[in-house]
Amino acid sequence: MATRTRRAGDERLIKKYPNRRLYDTQTSTYVTLADIKELVMASESFKVLDAKTDEDLTRSILLQIILEEEACGMPIFSTQMLQQMIRFYGHSMQGLMGNHLERTMQSFMDMQQQLTEQSKSLTGGGTEAWTQMMNLQNPFMQNLMTNYMDQSKDLFLKMQEQMQGSNQLFTGFPFKGKSDSSGSNS
Repeated sequence: MATRTRRAGDERLIKKYPNRRLYDTQTSTYVTLADIKELVMASESFKVLDAKTDEDLTRSILLQIILEEEACGMPIFSTQMLQQMIRFYGHSMQGLMGNHLERTMQSFMDMQQQLTEQSKSLTGGGTEAWTQMMNLQNPFMQNLMTNYMDQSKDLFLKMQEQMQGSNQLFTGFPFKGKSDSSGSNS
């Protein structure tokens, strides 16, 4: 995909036309979902707008890319996870769930970046040693993330217990304090 120089902070604009074609206004070329994926991988800021209505279609296009990636190769989301995510739509915890997933993903990316930097310093930055190191990391990363998620779950459960046990802090909520099982707040 061709690129042109642009000012820092400018968001790349992609227009989607009624014929389903995507047009990159920066390069003045038609692009594909694969090209949009390249922008994501390069951490380029962009927005996809409907050419007629100016409706923001960025999320829709990103979901299409995820759908294509999930359909081929090794999917990230299991059927059970997708079902659980769907159950949160319309639920009172929907906003919290989205925020939690976003923060968890950012934490994962931060950990991955730190491991990448540490691994490169250990291997001297050589590409062959780096490739071997990354191939060995898959089981390690799975165990690391499982432990991380278990700790996050434990922390959430402890926070929930503290919230339910505190009749001082949450007097307006229907939690019964540990010292007060009658339901009165004092």
